[in-house]
Amino acid sequence: MVSLRKSGKLGKHQARMAYLFITPTMLLFAVFTIVPVFMALYLSFTNYDVVSRMDGVGFRNYERVFRDSLLWQTFRNVFFYSIVFVPLNIGFSLLTAVLLNRMKPGVKLFRTFAYMPTLTSAVAAATVWLWLLHPEFGLVNGFLSYFGITGPAWLAHTKTAMLSIILVTLWQSIGANMIIYLAGLQGVPDYLYESARLDGATRLDCFRYITWPQLKPTTFLVSTLAIISAFQLFDQAFVLTQGGPANATKTPVYLIYQQGFNQLQMGYASAQAFILAAAILIFSAVNMRISKADEPIL
Repeated sequence: MVSLRKSGKLGKHQARMAYLFITPTMLLFAVFTIVPVFMALYLSFTNYDVVSRMDGVGFRNYERVFRDSLLWQTFRNVFFYSIVFVPLNIGFSLLTAVLLNRMKPGVKLFRTFAYMPTLTSAVAAATVWLWLLHPEFGLVNGFLSYFGITGPAWLAHTKTAMLSIILVTLWQSIGANMIIYLAGLQGVPDYLYESARLDGATRLDCFRYITWPQLKPTTFLVSTLAIISAFQLFDQAFVLTQGGPANATKTPVYLIYQQGFNQLQMGYASAQAFILAAAILIFSAVNMRISKADEPIL
């Protein structure tokens, strides 16, 4: 009985200490995340423009959203970006993880090199790529010229501008997803491969019937993060193309930034932000549904 009382007191003490330690984090989360979300929701129903009096306008901002052709163009841009970026991100991240999931001399060094672009500031990386993709003095076109190929103005043509942004974001995001896939690969039980080899399975068979099914939860996580980052694309589009040419690379977040901070239409920008949040939730839910549909029925 005494030991039970002591264990009960110890449990309560641990619970109090746990609440004590997480309280500062939860307060910061509330102040910098939850409160701003509710403030933005309130502003989306007003005509707040920073300089004049704020009045309620009901659902007028949301009605304007559905008539805004530029906003829907940005959604088309980011949709094209997503259908190219997300599969390539998954494919290259998985390929890199498979190649570096071997205990060979120097493999940790190569893992570090693959992960380093993730640690680079998005603005700094985009600035470097701005020089690399320069049509006259850029290293990319200079390399192509050795093979007799005249490189295009990558960031000035509507056909290549978004592809250039995809290239830059792929270079910077593969390393982080590679780490996630490495963790997933190292969690696959070795006895599954041993049993498959005894049955005469090739490496391709092992990947198809063991590795890939075991990585379904990891792929769901990577694809969801990639979809969210795709819809939140801003830094690269801002530095590389400023949304051009002809709004071909303008994204919803970039448009929200312009509406809110350049044109001071904070109320309308808040409404656009909630439409974007709804789009992210919808596509994430669709991705979850597809991932669950691919799971085998036991």
